[in-house]
Amino acid sequence: MKVAGVVAALTKVAPPQFAESWDNVGLIVGSATGDVRKLLVCVDVTAEVLAEAARVKAQMILAHHPLLFKATQCVRPDSTPLVYEAVRRGVAVYCLHTNFDAAPGGTSDLLAEALKLKNVRPLRPGAGREQCKIVVFVPPEGLSQVTDAAFSAGAGRVGNYYDCAFFSHGIGAFCGEEATDPAVGRAGEHEVVEEIRLEVVCPRAKAAAVCAAVRAAHDYDEPVIDVYPLDDLPSGWGQGRVGELHRPATMPTLVARVKKALGLPKVLVAGRPGRAGGARRANLVSTVACAAGAGRSLVSDARAAGAGLYVTGELGHHDALDAAEAGLTVVALGHGNSERPAMRRLAEQLGKTLPKLKVAYAKSDCDPLEVV
Repeated sequence: MKVAGVVAALTKVAPPQFAESWDNVGLIVGSATGDVRKLLVCVDVTAEVLAEAARVKAQMILAHHPLLFKATQCVRPDSTPLVYEAVRRGVAVYCLHTNFDAAPGGTSDLLAEALKLKNVRPLRPGAGREQCKIVVFVPPEGLSQVTDAAFSAGAGRVGNYYDCAFFSHGIGAFCGEEATDPAVGRAGEHEVVEEIRLEVVCPRAKAAAVCAAVRAAHDYDEPVIDVYPLDDLPSGWGQGRVGELHRPATMPTLVARVKKALGLPKVLVAGRPGRAGGARRANLVSTVACAAGAGRSLVSDARAAGAGLYVTGELGHHDALDAAEAGLTVVALGHGNSERPAMRRLAEQLGKTLPKLKVAYAKSDCDPLEVV
């Protein structure tokens, strides 16, 4: 099958537009028209994973963490070795990150399942795509220049596609006052003209710039421009999860439960009862919050949700101290350890969804840190 077919399946699992604004997800390396017979899944693209892809003859890698976060001016062995090696070997690399964290069935949902939570909901519900739709009516002969102006100003981006627009035909009517100088007809006379309705989406932050560009490129001195806010985030999307236990449980029971479910021999615990910062905590917990990966930004959300326990991938030293002091026990699983189970399950699901594609989880994918 083609890389585009795999991308289409992954887009349904976690649409790229639902990733955080700072993130870099989607097809990072490779061509959508390339052939793929085997897909290798991992959390991080490392030299070992690339070598494994070569050994098992995988034409594509699906990773959780983006191969590139920041813009780069060159691709060389000494500047971006992993990207260079992927390109050299002809291996496509697709990344889904915060969009998979936020997705129903994604990384945080798997943690909620491991903890056996009920009434699970996003810890920080998604605020929508923060996009808008801009509509303007253009005479046919001016359509190309107005459309190009809108695209150049930042409109027309939908996921991995750009220069996206919709056109429909219609009839416009107007009558200019005596002081006007209409592009069609004369002032003071009613006119009926053919017009094209142009629709494009753009980030709300760029709406003013797109409108200004459209107005400057338009033949009319008073073009009608409509801006419609969009908010179509599906139910259940958002960062982190919070829920209630079927029955209140002690902290040691919950720690043992998540360790067993994720196959982890050791975890880090901050704010444990009997330790400094944990002495004020009740013995039983009924509300639990969780977030895979780096969970610093959601600590306040966990506290606001009334959680007694917060399970995450990693937390900074001072963040752990602050959380414990506030009465919140934190269990840190290890960054990759909190995400790897969801990626393994996704690999299994893709194997069933795409029966013509061989899907394997990378044996060389492991956490860079280990307890010894």
